[in-house]
Amino acid sequence: MNSKSNAVFDAAPAPPITAAVPLPAAPVQRTATRPLAGRRERLIGGLKGNAGRYTVRALALVMALVLWHLASTNDFNFYVNFENVPGPLVVGEALGRELSGSEFYLHIAHSMERIAIAYGLAVVLGVSLGIMMGRSRWAEDIILPYIELLRPIPAVAWIPLAILMLPSEQSSIIFITFLGALFPVVLNTVHGVEQTNGVLIRAARSLGASKRAILWHVVLPGAMPSIVAGLAIGMGVAWFSLLAGEIISGQYGIGYYTWTSYTLIQYPQIIIGMLTIGGLGTLCTLAVRKACNPLLRWQTKGARS
Repeated sequence: MNSKSNAVFDAAPAPPITAAVPLPAAPVQRTATRPLAGRRERLIGGLKGNAGRYTVRALALVMALVLWHLASTNDFNFYVNFENVPGPLVVGEALGRELSGSEFYLHIAHSMERIAIAYGLAVVLGVSLGIMMGRSRWAEDIILPYIELLRPIPAVAWIPLAILMLPSEQSSIIFITFLGALFPVVLNTVHGVEQTNGVLIRAARSLGASKRAILWHVVLPGAMPSIVAGLAIGMGVAWFSLLAGEIISGQYGIGYYTWTSYTLIQYPQIIIGMLTIGGLGTLCTLAVRKACNPLLRWQTKGARS
C-alpha cells in the first residue's frame, strides 16, 4: 500500500512557480503616483494660503489709506491733529510730480549706494566678529565690552565725531549707517553660535571632523536662523541711521530730501520721503530674507522628513 501511494505521489506533476507568485505590477504604479499627487496638493494648498494672506495684507493697507483720507478731509483733531496733514490724494499728486523729474531718483540713488556699502561692511565684519565671540571665550571677553558700551549710543550722537574723524560727508554718513547695522548682526550671530547643539558638535568631533569642518557644516547651519534674523534687523536699523546722518550732514539722499521738505514747509513731500524710506527699507529687508532662503533650506528638508 505504501509503495503504490509513493508511486502516485512521484507521478504527480509539480505546480508551476509562476502561478503561485504573481508579479506586483499594479502596486508599483500606485506607489509612484502617490508622492507626486501629495506634493501637487501641498503646492496648491500653499499657493492658496499665501494668496489669502497677501489679500488680507493688501486690504489692511487699503483700510489705512481710507482712514487717513477720512481723517485729513474731516480735519480730525482728537489728541492727534490731522488739520494740517495732507491727504493721500494730495500726496499722490505730489509724488507724480516728483517722479516726473530726475532729482528724486538722484536722492534715492545716493541713499541706496550708502546703504549697500555700509550694510555690506557690517555683514562681513559683524558675522566674523559674532562667530569669533561665539566660539572663543577670550574673543568674547575682549570684544563684548566694546559692543555693549557703544551699542546704546544713538546714531545722531555719532555725527559730530564722524565729521571730525572722517574726511568727507559721504564717508561720515556711511560710517554712521555701518554702526547702526553692525550691532544687531554681531549680537544675533553670537546668540546663534552659542545656541548650537553641543551633542552635534561632539558627534562630529568623534567622527573625525576638523574644527573647520565643524564650523562650516555644524555651527553655521545651526546658527543661520539667528544670523538671518540679525541681518533683517540690521537692515532696518541701517535705514534709521542713514536717515539721521543724511538729515544733519548730507547733500543728497532721501533723508536729506525729507528734512529739506520740512524746512521749506512742503508737507506732501515730507510724507513722500517718509513713505519712500519705509518702502525702500521693506524691499531691502525682503531682499535679504530671499537671498538667505537657500541657506535655510535644511529646515524645510527636516520638516518634510
